Amino acid sequence: MNKPALQSKSVPNDCAQPVLYPLSQVAPGTSVRIKQLSGAGEMAVRLRELGFCEEQRIKLLSRHASVICQVCNSRLGISERLAQSILVEPIPHERQIA
Repeated sequence: MNKPALQSKSVPNDCAQPVLYPLSQVAPGTSVRIKQLSGAGEMAVRLRELGFCEEQRIKLLSRHASVICQVCNSRLGISERLAQSILVEPIPHERQIA
């Protein structure tokens, strides 16, 4: 018995899922929105306590030995490994954090 072929539907641009990537891959000076914390339970709780919450806008200031971000008007440094567990999406230029 033949199964019917799946029809591919065109997805409108406004319904497309955002592209997520680790905070560790963000260029310095870029503002992003946190979409997901993929670290271990306790670590995710601690990140949220520091202000790294889902839907929070942050700006990556520097990426050297540690990743420095502006979060809730504060500058916080986290490790590169920890930054890999924070998934973010870009924010359009008109909504950049100063």
